[in-house]
Amino acid sequence: MSETFVLVHGAWHGGWAWQPVAARLRAAGHRVLAPTSPGLAVDDDPRDVTLADCADALVDRIERLDLYDVTVVAHSWGGYVIGGAERRLAGRLKQVVFYSAFVPRAGESLRDALPPGMKTAFDELSRASGNNTVGVPFELFASSFMQDADEAAARVVCELLRPQPYRTMTDAPTADMTPSGVDVPSAYVVGADDHTLPPGEYGWVPRFPERLGDVPVVRAPGSHEALFTRPDELSRTLLDLVGLVNSA
Repeated sequence: MSETFVLVHGAWHGGWAWQPVAARLRAAGHRVLAPTSPGLAVDDDPRDVTLADCADALVDRIERLDLYDVTVVAHSWGGYVIGGAERRLAGRLKQVVFYSAFVPRAGESLRDALPPGMKTAFDELSRASGNNTVGVPFELFASSFMQDADEAAARVVCELLRPQPYRTMTDAPTADMTPSGVDVPSAYVVGADDHTLPPGEYGWVPRFPERLGDVPVVRAPGSHEALFTRPDELSRTLLDLVGLVNSA
């Protein structure tokens, strides 16, 4: 059975980041879209891009293509994007998979959900940028985001990243920009070696899956950037989750 996947990237990335996974899903016979959010395409002006702009763009893409029975996979910051879009798209969705992703709640921006040291670092980077964006220092990326790759591979990916419009991290979602109360099956996938958030109070699990209620929580091999380093395993995990929904 052919499925339709919409893959939502994380901060600093674009739809290009999903290419290794998208290629495997397409080879298995499925339709895959991987859009790039406003402000993050190579020719985009990142100034004044808001979180709502990114959610609106996702809704517009799915509605313009008149897609139904869609499995949306949201990576990292992408959880805020689908959070802002899910309520409007609910009738078109088969499932939402949060992959090492933030699950938004009303009044809490992504910045609010970060450990204190990371907040301070991002604030300083945004002030120094001159256009209210945040970049990723290579040392942080290589050690905490993509530590399961060699330095050369991590450097190639890091150099492709775009500065993130900081308003997409500091805008606090309203209640209608969260998945709370939306009747769409959800699942949570976390990288077994994801070191971007420290374990405990600020860790990915159990903090974020608990916001979704009683949902499947799956540990997949690899780091936060397993979409590059472990695409075979991540693709199989996504297909297994769709299979669970189909058999329910």
